[in-house]
Amino acid sequence: MSIDDVIYVICLLACIGAGNYVREVRDESQRKMMSTALGVLVVVIVSGLHSLHCIASLALGTASVLLVHPSKCHLVTFGIMFGYLVFFRLFDFYWSIPGHTNMIQMILTLKVSGIAFEKTAAWKRIREKDEQEKNEQRDVNSESPIEITDYDLELQQLSAAEIVHYSLNYIGVLTGPYYRYRTYRDYFEMPFKTHAPSVGATIEKFKCAAFYSALYLATNYVWPLDYALSDEFYNDRSFIYRLLYVWPTFFTFRARIYTGLTLSECVCTMAGFGAYPDDANANAGEGPRKRYQHLKRDADKHTYNFTTIVNTRVMDVERCWTFREGMKHWNVCVQYWLAVNVYKLFPSKKYRVGRTGATLLCSAYWHGFRPGHYFCIMGAPFYVSLEDMWHKLVRKDATGPGRTVIDVLFWIFKWFAFSYLGVAFLLSSFGNIWRFYSSVYHIGYISWAAMIGLGFFLTTQRKAAQRRRQKCAASGDTAVTVEDKKVQ
Repeated sequence: MSIDDVIYVICLLACIGAGNYVREVRDESQRKMMSTALGVLVVVIVSGLHSLHCIASLALGTASVLLVHPSKCHLVTFGIMFGYLVFFRLFDFYWSIPGHTNMIQMILTLKVSGIAFEKTAAWKRIREKDEQEKNEQRDVNSESPIEITDYDLELQQLSAAEIVHYSLNYIGVLTGPYYRYRTYRDYFEMPFKTHAPSVGATIEKFKCAAFYSALYLATNYVWPLDYALSDEFYNDRSFIYRLLYVWPTFFTFRARIYTGLTLSECVCTMAGFGAYPDDANANAGEGPRKRYQHLKRDADKHTYNFTTIVNTRVMDVERCWTFREGMKHWNVCVQYWLAVNVYKLFPSKKYRVGRTGATLLCSAYWHGFRPGHYFCIMGAPFYVSLEDMWHKLVRKDATGPGRTVIDVLFWIFKWFAFSYLGVAFLLSSFGNIWRFYSSVYHIGYISWAAMIGLGFFLTTQRKAAQRRRQKCAASGDTAVTVEDKKVQ
């Protein structure tokens, strides 16, 4: 492990340990100040003078949330926070910035711009409610009333102090998870944290983190990424060895990410943060999707979960059959932010490809400016389109043992695609990526292009056969040609 990884783990373990004490503080204002102070301390420890970047971007983002009209503050704040990433990363080219500072800046970008999006959405609902009330008497068949909550009104009265407290809360300040301002507010206003099984949930997650860490250390020792950068790897190893090396390399990467994300979840669970009753139907990143305020009256009688702060559904990622499903279970809190604030708000909803491309481009930009981020993330829709095509051709209607065989094949291809694209993310620079892909003759992209071409051909043949059958049925001829049977 590098020194940065050691510092990172120590900070996370210290935050986990602090959670038990923070949860027991009864005075909410004192708990809030303590949480922010711990967050600032973590930022300063891992960043040093570079923590000024976090302060500067937070100040600019907070000013835009409060001073720009609610109708446009989300766009202005989004531009400022994501624009600051350009300056931040250009600065990194000249003066090396710790990797953990980059993660802090990334989470800060989502939080500050996210609260601006929430404020604008609430302002629009309030405005629509006012319009509805004005037209209510004139329109007998008016639509169902728009509901305005106290949270919507509270967002319009945000203070700079609240945004700072939310952004620098020690829970999630280092690597996430991303959570809404509402989740942060509920932590101090709702009694759920007192009754949630914080210690038990933390122990279970900590066991998983220890297991992932052991896997990471073992696989990284046997199959280090640095070996894929050596001349020996390219001169003395065979094509098959180089191609198969992407599997253990990406497995090591997954184990490392699982460790960090699970430990960051432990920070939340130990503090009781993000705990909601099962009846609230909480979703990762979003929080409750049902009314839940009334549940505080008998908070001790409910069962609780920490779904709101789940970063990655590890077992679902590993066991699901397809690439598309795997993406849905990976870093779900960030995916929620991207879905709500980029995908759903994309100006043109007519073209799904454009919305998806813009969302993935935003994700790649958020991760960084290195070519590997774009090779990996922007390559995903290429494979997903291939997978969807073959799902319709061979998997959708398959049953029995045949379906099982097809599922296993899809699972194998899924992990090859993840690993083949993921190695670009790890190699980072264009020179390293091109050298590796050239050494395996770009087999991933070439084979996928060939499969897409074959899929298009078979899909066209199937549609032609279907049109012939419909034409025969319309003319009263029920015979099916031998050629159509072959296509089927």
